Amino acid sequence: MKNTLKELYIQGFVNQTWLERYGVPVKESTKMLIWSFIVSVLSLGAWLGSIHSGSLPVVYGRKKALLINNVVAMIAALLMVLSRTAKSFEMILLGRFLFGYNTGLGLSVHLMYLGESSPREQRGFMTLTSSIFIGLGKVFGAVVGIRELMGTDDMWPYALALSGIPAALQFLALLWFPEAPRYTYIDRGDEEGCKKDLRWLWGDNDLKLELEDMAQERSSMQGQKAKTVCDVLRSRSVRWQLFALLLPCAGVNFSGITALYFYAFDIFRQAGVPGDQIQYLSIGSLLIDRAGRKKLMGIGYVLMGLTMSLLTVTLYFKDYYPWVPYFNISLIFSVICIYGSGPAGVSMTLPADLFLQAWRPSAYVLSGTVCWVSLFLVGMLFPYIVDNLKELCFLIFVVYCFLSGAFMLYYIPETKGKTMVEIMEDFSKLNFRAQESSAETKDFALATKL
Repeated sequence: MKNTLKELYIQGFVNQTWLERYGVPVKESTKMLIWSFIVSVLSLGAWLGSIHSGSLPVVYGRKKALLINNVVAMIAALLMVLSRTAKSFEMILLGRFLFGYNTGLGLSVHLMYLGESSPREQRGFMTLTSSIFIGLGKVFGAVVGIRELMGTDDMWPYALALSGIPAALQFLALLWFPEAPRYTYIDRGDEEGCKKDLRWLWGDNDLKLELEDMAQERSSMQGQKAKTVCDVLRSRSVRWQLFALLLPCAGVNFSGITALYFYAFDIFRQAGVPGDQIQYLSIGSLLIDRAGRKKLMGIGYVLMGLTMSLLTVTLYFKDYYPWVPYFNISLIFSVICIYGSGPAGVSMTLPADLFLQAWRPSAYVLSGTVCWVSLFLVGMLFPYIVDNLKELCFLIFVVYCFLSGAFMLYYIPETKGKTMVEIMEDFSKLNFRAQESSAETKDFALATKL
């Protein structure tokens, strides 16, 4: 597979910088090591940002945490723009790390802010908008990265720094926005401030039901402090919520979408798409990435498993019939559509739906950690899996998709349209089912003796 334009330009910049510093060209192994660090340091920064998403929004509030995060992104953008002038590839490394931190922290806190600022009946849709705009951001990045726009040797530092623009816009917009109402009421105990924030966000609508919901949740948490990650991992009262959270978050990377993107370029090329036009076709796949949303995540996993099973079979026949590569392209687009509208989008909303206020920040830490660590593991192990299994590599992901789909459909209760307390009651029946069964058995044994 040919190197991307950015990879070629940045590696050329590394080689030129090394030559000017030390008087000799950089060794190929050293250049590849530096490039690997540039690629992987984003995940490391994102993981650190996810860890801090459990403390910063609790100490400073959701709004201030987002403001701090936007400053980090603007610093990262500045480093990217000045890296070539300063003749320092280390600035690219640091900028990538800070952009990763911005992504890991911002994704969790932004979803937290949206979920705690939205009406109950719109909470799922509003948090889902994040995945829609992530998809649009990917499309925009792919478009500006083409050769005719910013995919040139002169413009690549500015292309790398583009994320600083939305960060600056969000920073300015947030100065006028209120704090998340649920945080104001439940964490700070400021009912009047909460009403003021709600009126700013929602207008003069009837706030009675929402305030009663918050009051009920605050009452159920009376005297409880913010829970730590260890509390979430050890507590039986949120055990099934934890299962329902971690399985889809890991599935964002373990569902096989990475393998799909790897094979996509080979399939496009075999179908007769010219090499210099594949970048435009990949933009089309990113557009499909956010085509819609399935109500049931489990159905999305099952459909992905079925489609990838068929793709595994047809990949064996791609050299025998001329129409097979085109059919494979349609299967790839189908899986991407299912992935973006089901598991990928819905998994982002889960911490807001499954956990009460005291547990929510640590739940975001765990979801972010699983997401970024699984991305790192897939990135490290996938090349070896492909070398050994070839097209059969999809079968590993097919098994994961089927198991995840069955788990979500069979065990996890519906959360749509329910209050947080009602959701917790549903999960309590699962979390303490063994104890209830044990108590019923004892009562039955006692009754037979009588």
